Formats: sequence, C-alpha cells, structure tokens
Amino acid sequence: MPMKRKVLLFLYATVVVVCAIGLFNSTTNRAEFTIKASIQASTQDEDYIGLLALKKYVEQQSNGRVEVQLYPSGQFCGSVPECIGNLQKGVLELFPSTAGGTGNFFSPAQVIDLPYVFRDDEQAECVLAGPLMDEMRQQVLQQGLNLRLLGVSNTGGWRNFATTNKAIHTPKDLKGLKIRTTPADIQQELVRQLGANPTPISWAELYTALATGVVEGSKNGIQDIIGAKLEEHLKYVILDGHSYMATLWWFSEPVWQSLPTDIQQIVLDGFQLQVNAANQYVKDQQDNSYRLFEAAGGTIYRPSVAEKQAFIDASSQMRPWFAERFGNNWLDLLDKAVAQCPANSAS
Repeated sequence: MPMKRKVLLFLYATVVVVCAIGLFNSTTNRAEFTIKASIQASTQDEDYIGLLALKKYVEQQSNGRVEVQLYPSGQFCGSVPECIGNLQKGVLELFPSTAGGTGNFFSPAQVIDLPYVFRDDEQAECVLAGPLMDEMRQQVLQQGLNLRLLGVSNTGGWRNFATTNKAIHTPKDLKGLKIRTTPADIQQELVRQLGANPTPISWAELYTALATGVVEGSKNGIQDIIGAKLEEHLKYVILDGHSYMATLWWFSEPVWQSLPTDIQQIVLDGFQLQVNAANQYVKDQQDNSYRLFEAAGGTIYRPSVAEKQAFIDASSQMRPWFAERFGNNWLDLLDKAVAQCPANSAS
C-alpha cells in the first residue's frame, strides 16, 4: 500500500476514533444549542466522514456552546420525506438529499442531475458552490418550505451504467435492458431516452433485484456498488459518467433563525470543512473501489471520445424535457455557471 494512502487512512481512522469518543463524552449538560444531523448512510460513508469534520470544528470553535449529535444509518428517521418533515418541524437540524430526493419538494433542483453537464470534479464543485445554488437557496426560502440549503457535497463519485450480463459500449447496448433507477423523474427519463426500461427500486431492495433478475443493471457510483456488495451481481461498468453524485444539505430554517449570528457563522465555516472532507474522501477511495470491482471479476470499460459523444447525443432531449416542466430559467442559470467554471484542461 502506498505511503500516502496509509497516511490518509490513518488520519481518517484517527478522526473517527476521536469523534466517536466525543459522542460518548457528551456535552449535553453544558451545551446551549444542539444540532442533530441525520444521514441514511453508514459510518463508512463520505457523508459521515464529512459530518465528523463539522462536529469537531463546531464544538471546538463554539467552546462547547454547541453539541453536534450524529445519527447514521437512518437512526433518526427512515426515509427522505420523513427526515425533511422533521427539518421543517424543527425537530431535526441537518439532513442531506440528492437532487432526485430534493425534487420531491423542490422539483427544479433536478437541473443539477441533467446528464453529461460536468466534465470533472473541479468543474462540478465550482458550479455547486456558486450562484446557481445561491438562487436555489433563495427560491426555497421564498417558498416558505422551512428549509435552508447550506451547500452541496459529493456522495459517491460519478454515476455510471453497470450491468449484470452484458457489457455496455454504446447507447444501443442498453436497448431493452431493465435498469434500476431511483423514483426521480429525471433519472427514469434518462434511462428511457437511452432506450432502456427504467425500473424504480429502493436501494435496500436492489441487491435482491439484481440477484433475481428483476433488473439487469443500475446507474450508481463505484463506491456505492462496492459498499453494498453489488459487485457480486454487477459484472460490467462503463465509465460514461452521466452525472455527478451531488447531495444537498438542508438545515431546519426555524432552528437556524433561533441561532445567534456567531453560531450561524461557526456552522457555515464548519460546513465548508465538511464538504472538503467528504469530497476528498470520495476521491481517495474511488480508485481502490475500481480495483476491488475488477478483483471480484468485474470489467470496467472506458469509452472513447466518440463513444461518450454517442451517449450525449442519445440523451439530447433531456434539456427539452426539463424545460417543458420547469422552464428555461434554471437551464440558463446552469449554462452560465458551467461557462464560468471551466473544466480541468487535463481531464
């Protein structure tokens, strides 16, 4: 194992141990404010790694005035609608949802899930920390949803098509295949436009659905595949990178308004550390996950520029589909943000 990787893993392990100790040595008795953060992912996930960084910073910088309580693996609430409802009622402070999940209460958020928009991590991170998300934050607040968008982090790398029994090199190879999607309309529509059959299935049921042939593929990041042991059934991955796996972090607006200004700033600063830690963890783990997939007998295909363009062309009606439902304003904002955030020339 390379020395750099050993050092990184040691640092991550140290952070986990230190913060775990902090959880047991609760500051509840002296904390003025409590921030409860819930995620549906496990303690091995980048979402949790990011929250550990936020917890450490906020508790230290507030001199114990704030306690951050972490609830991984759905311990606080079991579904996105339930968790969002808890935020709106002020009984939960912090919770993430993907663009698709956010679409349940703010449909235009799906604009960041349009396929083949971002070329690399740097461009995606730039766009998702800029004016586009500022506008989304304001729109949600203006609609009185009792939710405040703190920001966006990566939650698993890039979505790629993965299949059980057939390698995918072109959009034509997807024709007729049953591909698992989330319930989000935009993800189903992409699969449909590429000629496959979208099959919404919950994450908890996906392993069995692949094992029994209910679906013949999925569209996930490699770390999610390895984390859920889906490589036992998925044998082919094409690195088409159709979407960046962004998760939007929401804070309870009623609680936010009750926090003093100095505490709000500490939370915002801590959140930036959270984003940095989560994004870096994804990048550090991604290559290893690809190696584990291949070690399990899987095949990874890297499409040529022409093959990648074929996927882009085959999904060209996604923009008209979005505009018909949500108008052109969000598309214009997205285009402007992308133009202001050029991709890494080395990509």
